[in-house]
Amino acid sequence: MREYVNQRNAFFFIFFILAFLMAYGPIKALYNSSINSEYYSHIVLIPLVSIYFLYQERRDIFAEKEYSYLVGLPLLMIGVLLFFGGRFYGTQLNQNDFTAIIVLSAVVVIHGAFIFCYGIQAFKAALFSLLFLIFMIPLPSALMDGIIYALQVGSTEFTNVLLLATGVPFVREGFVFHLPNISVEVAKQCSGIRSGLALLITATVAGHLFLKTGWKKVLLALVSIPIAMFKNGIRIVTLTLLGAYVDPRILQSDLHREGGIPFFIVALLLLVPVLYYLRRSEGKGARDKIQQ
Repeated sequence: MREYVNQRNAFFFIFFILAFLMAYGPIKALYNSSINSEYYSHIVLIPLVSIYFLYQERRDIFAEKEYSYLVGLPLLMIGVLLFFGGRFYGTQLNQNDFTAIIVLSAVVVIHGAFIFCYGIQAFKAALFSLLFLIFMIPLPSALMDGIIYALQVGSTEFTNVLLLATGVPFVREGFVFHLPNISVEVAKQCSGIRSGLALLITATVAGHLFLKTGWKKVLLALVSIPIAMFKNGIRIVTLTLLGAYVDPRILQSDLHREGGIPFFIVALLLLVPVLYYLRRSEGKGARDKIQQ
């Protein structure tokens, strides 16, 4: 029996290494490219998080194991076809979109291999850990542009509200704010897409760890989006006021380019009360059911 289990694990390990080799080259090339590479610093951490949850929940996940040929093998074939299709048409795509297709194929291979080796019931038990790998897939360029624009608009609106709250005189023209001494544009680079993705991933993990209800997990993840916009508005207003009334060079300093961590902590602090309320409401719902 032990040899049988070890054989099953060996099969999955081989498929996992295959998927890793499929994705390694394109991800490395994406990191080395100057376009959009800064948006995906989280990719290398995603498999580690998935492996951690698989290990932590291994007793429930692997309580029932069986080979599933009817579902696992077709998924494996789809993943392989996606890989070769991406390789064939890759010359017509930019590095971001090419990587997206190849990494998607690798994720499909991992899912198919897991189902093939361990079965549908194990896959259902490991659903979060395996679906979490989707965060490895770079967003297609058209979708990324749309998300960046939405974040840019949201950040601009929050910046407008916060500047009004400060009482500082300013004139707004679209994405540009004119203050007495300087003018500041909320450009695409100021959309906060990188920290927004990080906050969304953090909220997704927090929901899995601390919440039980599916829709509340989704709600927590969705709430992270306006919080990311609001946090970005705080950052823009802070830098704008420092540039206008302290030193204009601040807008060209490292605080502007690399100073996002303190503001990301602010976003986390704003997310905590939402998580607390959702978690508390689950406990209240359970108590109400017991009383009934």
